[in-house]
Amino acid sequence: MDASAISSRDAGSVTQGLLAMWVAVASFSIADAIAKWHGQEGFASVQIVFFRYLFGLIPVAVALYVSGLHQIRTARPGAHVLRGVLMSAALALFFWGLNFVPLAEAIAVAFTAPLFITALSVPMLAERVGLARWLAVLVGFAGMLVIVRPGAETFKPEMLILVAGTAVFALGITYTRRLSRTETAATMFTWTTFVALSLFAPLAWWTWKMPQADHMTGFAVLGLIGGMAHYLVIVAYRNAPAAVVAPQEYMALVWGAIIGWIVWSEVPSGWTWLGAAIVAGAGGFIALRETRAAARKRTRI
Repeated sequence: MDASAISSRDAGSVTQGLLAMWVAVASFSIADAIAKWHGQEGFASVQIVFFRYLFGLIPVAVALYVSGLHQIRTARPGAHVLRGVLMSAALALFFWGLNFVPLAEAIAVAFTAPLFITALSVPMLAERVGLARWLAVLVGFAGMLVIVRPGAETFKPEMLILVAGTAVFALGITYTRRLSRTETAATMFTWTTFVALSLFAPLAWWTWKMPQADHMTGFAVLGLIGGMAHYLVIVAYRNAPAAVVAPQEYMALVWGAIIGWIVWSEVPSGWTWLGAAIVAGAGGFIALRETRAAARKRTRI
């Protein structure tokens, strides 16, 4: 990437951004593993999501204490409700799909989110996507097909749950970019948590399984590190260029492979690694192109 993209920021700031992203990626991988364990313990994904956001109230309280209670006020409550529904529904689909496939494979499918986001930015944000980025999207989706392998003997139809969850997540993130034009991160963070709790509380009651002490401990850790990780992602993108930060997300596959091997003796197939490499390359290319486009726009201004 261009040296000017980094020189515009203090070297220490970029280091802080990278450290924040590394911790966030590891935290998300641990959270996914905890959610997978709860699913194997018989908890429905809607109940896992409910507890994720219930204990996620603690990071929200910290954010409001730092930013002020006025962050709750908004002139666009309907938009926040829609965002909360999209983000929590995506999480429920992902947690559901985790029950059926190895952790690393699930994370590899989630890598396609930037590809969906790029495609959705055209109709939702009226952004212009050039031929090079469209080709990267197509290459990335080809990489996803390598991971999922429809038609192969090893194909798991449950993989489509993860694909659907990733698509809904991308829709939520794209809508977030649109909403962030008028709303703060603290406002979106708070509203999403309350909307998710309102949506999933009755669903959790309907599928209720009584948690034991170890389950509640896991739910608490899931909520706390999930909220912390989301905050660290914000810190990362504030301190370092997107082209530097975004590729760090692909370390999640390494974490997923390590955790899956230690906990469940899962070993990702060669096809998974190949497909993930293709998707990561396409996603990294898109991040680099978007960063350079943003830099050119700032220069013109």
